[in-house]
Amino acid sequence: MKRFFCALLAGLMLPALCACAQQPPQDSGKLQVVCTLFPYYDFARVIGGDEAEVTLLVAAGKETHSFEPTPLDVIRVSEADVFLYNGGEGEQWVEDILSSAGGNIPVTAAMMDLVDLHSEEIVEGMQVSGHHDHDHDEDCEHHEEEEDSNEVEYDEHIWTSPVVAQSICRGICDALCKADRENAEVYAARTEEYVAQLGELDAAFREVVENARRDTLVFGDRFPLLYFCKTYGLHYRAAFHGCAGDTEPSLGTLKYLIDKVRDENIPVVYTIELSSQKVARAIAETTGAKVVTFHSCQQVTREEFNSGASYLTLMWDNVEALREGLS
Repeated sequence: MKRFFCALLAGLMLPALCACAQQPPQDSGKLQVVCTLFPYYDFARVIGGDEAEVTLLVAAGKETHSFEPTPLDVIRVSEADVFLYNGGEGEQWVEDILSSAGGNIPVTAAMMDLVDLHSEEIVEGMQVSGHHDHDHDEDCEHHEEEEDSNEVEYDEHIWTSPVVAQSICRGICDALCKADRENAEVYAARTEEYVAQLGELDAAFREVVENARRDTLVFGDRFPLLYFCKTYGLHYRAAFHGCAGDTEPSLGTLKYLIDKVRDENIPVVYTIELSSQKVARAIAETTGAKVVTFHSCQQVTREEFNSGASYLTLMWDNVEALREGLS
């Protein structure tokens, strides 16, 4: 159905395209790069610089898990020189577009193909898949189904680790160089400069962890930070896993998290961007903990986007958020 839907959308745009056919296309002469998610958009615009025109497909402030491409989105992807996407269950719609229009794109790259993947985890107290909402059921397989099959469900939030982000950036550089060999040396130089900045960020997180009083984070929210916690050896508890909908937790989940915060005198309950914060606030009101946003960087608000927020600025905010939570 999704394949049919995408094909139908593309077909619906043909009359509009024909109507505009008399107008010459505006070609900036720059490498056209389209990215599905904010972190890849941000990496690509740094590496591409003035030589690339980078487009974010899932607009700032929009929910990424329930995203469906518009006809214009399909056209943007089909006309790109480079198409960067995450891959995995959460972007099944990408495969539908590539199957029908992918032959027109010189370079495509799935970021999940560039790194070592971690399987999704359900930790103690976490809400299980029986309480997923309908939209996310379509994007994330049920864990009961996973147990019945031999398929591994991988966590898709790979960019949350600055160490993994370094590998992603080098992969993006390779994609840009392949599409635009003339500027390959420029892209490579920018990549190494940016990777060095990611290294400084990594060192800051390690300093916080090494000097921390505790090693457990509590999220009254979804938990899309598995790669981050794996990188820095941190334990975590959360209301929902990374692909879950922002739904009401069971009383058992809520009680478990409240008891965890109370028993270990945890000072901070984390929430993520674009969240209702309802669960985190309920835990905080009961325990006296503080609610702090920890950016997964999967998406940004429209205000953050317009003000120039970047992966680095948000992650440096996370350094202080982590320091506060582990104190």
